[in-house]
Amino acid sequence: KDIEFIDSYYYNKLELFRFDSNLGRFVGYTEYGVKQAEYRNNNPSIIGSRKAQTGTYCLHNVGIWYGNP
Repeated sequence: KDIEFIDSYYYNKLELFRFDSNLGRFVGYTEYGVKQAEYRNNNPSIIGSRKAQTGTYCLHNVGIWYGNP
C-alpha cells in the first residue's frame, strides 16, 4: 500500500505530465501536458497498462529495496 508508481514525461527539463498510481490517472502540468493527460485518461488500454505496471514493476522490485541486506 505504501508503493507508488510514477511515470513522468519531460521535455526540455520541464515536466509535462505524469501517471500517478495513487490517483490512478495522468495529471498534466502544462497546457500541452493537460491535453496529453486527458487523451491518456480517456484511453482504457493506456490506464490499464500503467496500473498493471504498478504490480509488475514495483512489487517485483520491492524486495530488492526493502529486503535483507
